[in-house]
Amino acid sequence: MGGDGLVPGSARLHLIDGLPLLRPDEQVFEEMIKGWRNQQLARNLSPGYVDDQERTVRAFTRHADSMPWHWTPQHVDEWSADLRAVHGCVRSALRNYQGSVHQFCDFLTNPAYGWSDECLRHFGIHPVQVVFDWNAATHADEAEGEPERRAFTRPELEAFFDHADEEVLRVRDKGRKGWLPAFRGATLFKVAYAYGLRRNETRMLDLTVGVRS
Repeated sequence: MGGDGLVPGSARLHLIDGLPLLRPDEQVFEEMIKGWRNQQLARNLSPGYVDDQERTVRAFTRHADSMPWHWTPQHVDEWSADLRAVHGCVRSALRNYQGSVHQFCDFLTNPAYGWSDECLRHFGIHPVQVVFDWNAATHADEAEGEPERRAFTRPELEAFFDHADEEVLRVRDKGRKGWLPAFRGATLFKVAYAYGLRRNETRMLDLTVGVRS
């Protein structure tokens, strides 16, 4: 919060009282975007994530061909249908896009930031929330990705780890020397999963052997 008591992203930090706007629609929208960026950065969100959020909202604005204070749920319906039917957007991506618009509307309609009041003053109308449970994609499945790219389900992961452990026992029981690499592989899979390591991060792991004194 600033020294004047205003929170990051507040309209009063971006629009000067009494100053006429040459292009009200464009200027207010751009200041809204700047305010939302500042609000997200103040929450310690990564700049890359904030950039993605902004790109999504700008894309929705272009598709709706209207400013946020004129948005309606119908704009969301038409945009979502276009993303799915025309652009082939997968369900998880669609839900993320809708979530960005939902968060932006939450920001604009929050009284703490004052954007509704500014819109009323300049345009005689204020923004509303346009993304709801009934018009947004839901996270209904644990593994909702496309079949060729989706993550393992928990039962599949358990079966995979069990198989890796059984391979260690099978090789060892046959008296073969390959049980140690099999054990190392089984352990590596579990470490990568437990710590959420990417492939290259897993490859770069160092093996440290403790020595007792």
